[in-house]
Amino acid sequence: MALIAVPAPAAASAETQRAERGDRDRGQARQNREQRQQARQQRRSDRGVETRRNRARDDTRETRTNDQRQQVRQARQERRANQAQPTRQAREQRQVRQDRRADRRQDRQVRGPAVAPVQARQRAERQRDRADRRAERRQDNRVDRRVDRRVERRVDRRQDRRADRRQDRRQAERRADRRADRRADRRIDRNRAYRDGRRAGYRDGRNRTYYNNRRGAYRDGYRDARRADIRRDRRQARRDYRRWNRNQWRNNKRYNWHNHRRYNRSIFNLGRYYSPYRGYRYSRISVGFFLDNLFYSNRYWINDPWTYRLPEVYGPYRWVRYYDDVLLVNIYTGEVVDTIHDFFW
Repeated sequence: MALIAVPAPAAASAETQRAERGDRDRGQARQNREQRQQARQQRRSDRGVETRRNRARDDTRETRTNDQRQQVRQARQERRANQAQPTRQAREQRQVRQDRRADRRQDRQVRGPAVAPVQARQRAERQRDRADRRAERRQDNRVDRRVDRRVERRVDRRQDRRADRRQDRRQAERRADRRADRRADRRIDRNRAYRDGRRAGYRDGRNRTYYNNRRGAYRDGYRDARRADIRRDRRQARRDYRRWNRNQWRNNKRYNWHNHRRYNRSIFNLGRYYSPYRGYRYSRISVGFFLDNLFYSNRYWINDPWTYRLPEVYGPYRWVRYYDDVLLVNIYTGEVVDTIHDFFW
């Protein structure tokens, strides 16, 4: 490593410069510290002045607020005192007027009608008129209440009678239903007995030929019995047709289908009517008209007439639906015997 020799005067000048620079830096640092301390003291003094100012301002504001509150209280007390004074005066004036009125009333009672006979007579007449009107109103109200009670009792009695009649009709309808059921049961029993008897007679009357010609005997006996039934049904149909009365069942209150439909509207809503012929339109039919057999086929029969409060049918008659009408048809001849228009809806 090579060493360089420095002259002595140059080294001394370098150290001197370094020392001067250090002194200068220390003096600058000391001066900066003093400035910072002065600035800090200045801020503290300013803060103290501001604090004192704020305290003085708060004290002034509080004093002013207390003064204002005191003034407001005094003003409120003065207003209350001013308001109480007219109220006291009004009470005193009212008491004075009442005393004067009582004195005048007492004077009139003491002096009597001699002071003002015309006014007293008029006042007495008005009082009598008022009493008369009040008595008339009371009498009218008493009469009105009596009439109302009579009307209410009459209405109650009418409603009770209607309820009794309605209950009697229900009981009569139940008795009629039971009677009709018994008749139907007896009819079924008679038909069974007739059928059993006919079979027994058929077997007894043809025992001899049964073994000889079983098929022919059975065919002849069935044909004879069938012909007898048809002849009997036709005779019954002619006899029943003569006995049917269109007005008799309408006079019977059991078959009041109007009221029944009013309270059971859903039963009479059967939906759309489908005609047996395509393109056929409704035409109003009356008694004596002959229908085609498709219009009174079993698909249009009303199997339970009592559901609609219609009378029971017998013999060849059947209740048939025709659009919204009901027809009673003789299914042997197709003749319309009875009609009810606008029955369904």
